[in-house]
Amino acid sequence: MEEKFSRTELLLGGEAMERLRDSRVAVFGVGGVGGYAVEALARSGVGALDLIDNDVVSVSNINRQIIALDSTVGMYKTEAAKARIADINPQCKVTAHNIFFMPETAELIDFSLYDYVIDAIDTVTGKIEIIMRAKSAGVPVISSMGAGNKLDPTRFKVADIYKTSVCPLARVMRREMKKRGVKDLKVVYSEEEALKPQNSDISQPSGKPVPGSNAFVPSAAGLIIAGEVIKDLAFYG
Repeated sequence: MEEKFSRTELLLGGEAMERLRDSRVAVFGVGGVGGYAVEALARSGVGALDLIDNDVVSVSNINRQIIALDSTVGMYKTEAAKARIADINPQCKVTAHNIFFMPETAELIDFSLYDYVIDAIDTVTGKIEIIMRAKSAGVPVISSMGAGNKLDPTRFKVADIYKTSVCPLARVMRREMKKRGVKDLKVVYSEEEALKPQNSDISQPSGKPVPGSNAFVPSAAGLIIAGEVIKDLAFYG
């Protein structure tokens, strides 16, 4: 029993830990949700991680993203996460893909290499592409729904996309998955109604208002996602 993961092995057992060591997981989006998922996977002994994100750490990320520090501002998020993982589990093989994943860049990622895929990005077009390519490759996928403008981390649930409610992003994804004939999709979503930001004058480059966020809601979603992946790989992989 390796001391670093001995507490985890007490719960999962030796065979499950071997399956985690032999697993390769792709995480699309290394932000508030994805960053915490990556952290938990690394601390659970997953043997290989592919991190897909083209964003860099900004000062405004520090309130909620585990890889965001004064010392990492300006770094690619994938590279900041890679350095952090090297300090947690040097045996974990990390591959950074500094790309904005969309249908136009999808061919740069070989989904057949993975044992599990995590979708933690915000763009609907990109989310659909991730899910459809994972399904086509026969790889399990879990998708994060909306976590912005929310304050209650206890309202998250794990469900099939067709059993979700309240979340506007989940509503869009239900429609898009149905149109494409997707029969099931594991998601993490919140039943909390989104709050209205107190300062709605701040806009994204797209013109849409910047959503409010905090340290405890995206992180909760990311850790729930990681927990689902770890259990699936350990016991059903």
